[in-house]
Amino acid sequence: MKVTASIYKAYDIRGVVPSTVTEEVAEGIGKAFGSIAMANGERSVAVGRDGRLSGPSLSAALVRGLVAAGVDVIDVGCVTTPMLYFAATTLCTSGIQVTGSHNPKDYNGFKMVMAGRAIYGDDIQAIRTMMEDESWMLKSGGSVRSVDVTLTYRERIVSDIRLARPLKIVVDCGNGIAGASAPDIFRAIGCEVIELFSEVDGNFPNHHPDPSKPENLRDLMAALKSTDAELGLAFDGDGDRLGIVTKQGNNIYPDRQMILFARDVLSRVPGGQIVFDVKCSQRLAPAIEAAGGKPVMYRTGHSLIKAKMKELNSPLGGEMSGHIFFKERWYGFDDGTYAGCRLLEIVSRSPDANAVLDALPTSFSTPEMNVRCAEGEPPVVVAQVVALAKFASPALINTIDGLRVDWPDGFGLLRSSNTTPVLVLRFEGHTPEALHRIQHDMTALLRQVKPDAKFEEAAH
Repeated sequence: MKVTASIYKAYDIRGVVPSTVTEEVAEGIGKAFGSIAMANGERSVAVGRDGRLSGPSLSAALVRGLVAAGVDVIDVGCVTTPMLYFAATTLCTSGIQVTGSHNPKDYNGFKMVMAGRAIYGDDIQAIRTMMEDESWMLKSGGSVRSVDVTLTYRERIVSDIRLARPLKIVVDCGNGIAGASAPDIFRAIGCEVIELFSEVDGNFPNHHPDPSKPENLRDLMAALKSTDAELGLAFDGDGDRLGIVTKQGNNIYPDRQMILFARDVLSRVPGGQIVFDVKCSQRLAPAIEAAGGKPVMYRTGHSLIKAKMKELNSPLGGEMSGHIFFKERWYGFDDGTYAGCRLLEIVSRSPDANAVLDALPTSFSTPEMNVRCAEGEPPVVVAQVVALAKFASPALINTIDGLRVDWPDGFGLLRSSNTTPVLVLRFEGHTPEALHRIQHDMTALLRQVKPDAKFEEAAH
């Protein structure tokens, strides 16, 4: 089978429809994933899809491939990625979500769980090899049944969350799939909800569903100004990431959200190990320690963070990209709606939700920066930069994922993206002066290896 190598990413399979992702590719993924699942004793696989226009045809082809491999498919229909994870936790232990996540509207892809773990890296390459060789093992006996998990998912969240007082919120789903479920869930836990762009529309006619980009939060900020709502919540295209905006228009970035969540979780799980990625603020680890927890910095990537949490039996994990993973009271997968409910539960205990969020420790930081490279170049550049890195004490060097250098007044990060051929840089300072110094020193180090480096704000 002819496939495009570039669609096989670090954590998923993803590309442009129909140039690199077609129904034939989807069916091939079904046959390969299904063969591997059956060989691992995984007879049932849940399948869901987000609201993209190519979702129904790709999902149908994927199901055909799975059935051809002898799999019993549980089709949960049009759902958020977390709802697919919920099905692959409560109804079976494997699943595939057809989703383009935060990518442009002509993209689509496949996020996969096998036997209770998100598959990535070599597992995804094994699917590619099986598709190229057509070495799948087809069997009769496969089947399809449709199951609606909407009600059980909602009831599970509502039974867990207790608001201390009612809250009025604005929810912007950006015409992504979260619009079909999130507003109802927030109402069910006791919120008054003003909805923006809840209608699921794969053309994304209002703005792109990616709350990590400030321009996608303008409508939410305007609604907060023109109404008496306390807080704004925004979701990405497949509902696994959450954006939070205060009444004053402050974006509460995920590493600051993690401080709030860690304090809350550690009040019930003293001594818990809290996992976060290398992009997160220097303010996070001390906040975890102050709350009685053990901070664990790890490599960026939602599949990698989930695997590390499993290894450590961690109650909470999070990434700067906006993936938050609750194991305490939940299942350990990233879920924007559930994270939003946990946030509202915490701030409802205070008479002023915005004061709680604005009081979280903060610093001065750059947006995430990218330097475009040739295919295969970023890991080589990073290795050369790491070899050159000589910073005097009190600087602390961490090479778990590229090069992170922490000073007493901020940090700099240079790493290779796992998904595209770019270098990723991020800088933070406790003061603007510290930020400027750290950015200057780290970029000077990079230019020793790559003099032609051009810096641009990250697309994600």
